[in-house]
Amino acid sequence: MKRWAWVVAGLYCLILAVLTVPSGLLAFFPNAKLSDGLTIYIWWPYWLWLAVMFACQFTLLAVPVRVASRRPVTRGPLWRTVLAGGLMAGGLVAGAVLSLYEFAFRLENGNQGWWTALAVGILAWCFWTLVFSRISRNVEPTDMISRLCRWLFQGSILELLIAVPTHVVARWRNYCCAGLMTFVGLSLGISVMLFSFGPAVFFLFVERWNRLHPRPPGEGGGTN
Repeated sequence: MKRWAWVVAGLYCLILAVLTVPSGLLAFFPNAKLSDGLTIYIWWPYWLWLAVMFACQFTLLAVPVRVASRRPVTRGPLWRTVLAGGLMAGGLVAGAVLSLYEFAFRLENGNQGWWTALAVGILAWCFWTLVFSRISRNVEPTDMISRLCRWLFQGSILELLIAVPTHVVARWRNYCCAGLMTFVGLSLGISVMLFSFGPAVFFLFVERWNRLHPRPPGEGGGTN
């Protein structure tokens, strides 16, 4: 089952890689050439962000992999999943803060806006990690994953409801780039929205696999 988790996490990163650069060029440089997009793909912070998102998506799938493989869910996978979910929630809060900051203060004291969003995002990461940790103590692992993904999906919608209008306003301002902070907010909202679909896609893969490779009656355990 672990290979299916790699497939889902890989598809997630592929979607992000395909969407982010073209979307960024359309938002800021509509007349850009193909070579301009290639320069972004060789920018190391971009790949660092993509690696973090891949690791979090794979971590989120740790519990569903154990459930589908009929293996006991230990505290280790649960803690990693909780930390990844808290990080995504913190990213949503940071994106909302960036969008509201640019809407309220334009680009004045831009560095202060980035540091403010980072500080608030870290605090939100800690808060939601505690919330998800408490949930994991009182419900079954599958229910915990379901709740976590549902909350992240709803949070991403709320964050996009903030980021989209503020980005529209920013585009009408006399910037050299059309709202960098609000665009980061949009990217975080879309990224987390796609992130929350990971377990659902994984279980679709597993269901299809089980149909094509039914287990003999009485056989237990799982395969990697």
